[in-house]
Amino acid sequence: MMNNYRTIPYQPIRFSEEEMMLRARSFFELMQKRRSVRHFSERPVPQGILDYVLQTAGSAPSGANRQPWTFCLVTDAELKRRIRQAAEEEEYKAYHGGMPQEWLNDLSYLGTDWHKEFLETAPALIVVFRKPYDIDEQGQHKNYYVQESVGLACGFLLAAIQYCGLVALTHTPSPMNFLQGILQRAEWEKPYLLIPVGYPADDAEVPDIHRKNLSEIVTRFGP
Repeated sequence: MMNNYRTIPYQPIRFSEEEMMLRARSFFELMQKRRSVRHFSERPVPQGILDYVLQTAGSAPSGANRQPWTFCLVTDAELKRRIRQAAEEEEYKAYHGGMPQEWLNDLSYLGTDWHKEFLETAPALIVVFRKPYDIDEQGQHKNYYVQESVGLACGFLLAAIQYCGLVALTHTPSPMNFLQGILQRAEWEKPYLLIPVGYPADDAEVPDIHRKNLSEIVTRFGP
């Protein structure tokens, strides 16, 4: 079978093992400090920084390189207000009968409720949409491994946000269909994640949580 695609030479990034270890440890220590923040400063974020973190998200791998995502960057105050209002309506229902008691118990130590003022306070909202298929002038084209691909892109996005010194929150009001209407997205674009982004407020606090250590998350096979 003949290949019908073209290739280009791969240009690897090469470091000594010592430099690799230093970089691995440095990045781990940076990401270990990443927290979900709910108290944002209203200080605006330069557009160029947001553009770069979004471009980083777009560099994630995807099934058949279909890149089945759309990132909506919302900085307009009125749109943020509408998103907050719609999100709080859904969250109120979730916290008042929509979620089972076990779920509410698991959330209790985080101190969250249906109020989502951070959706207006944060200078930017990134709304991530997944696309099961695309449509162009030639018709409909299926996308592959959409959930996995968009999840990878969101991971890249959160890492880039942390790397440049901003904070974020992964917010998932359920259901999220209101985002499709407010942002006037196509029928085939489905809301996946709502991410407030910005600088932390001077008095920001986060829950006192602890992450699992390496032995709890890794099972080794080999010497």
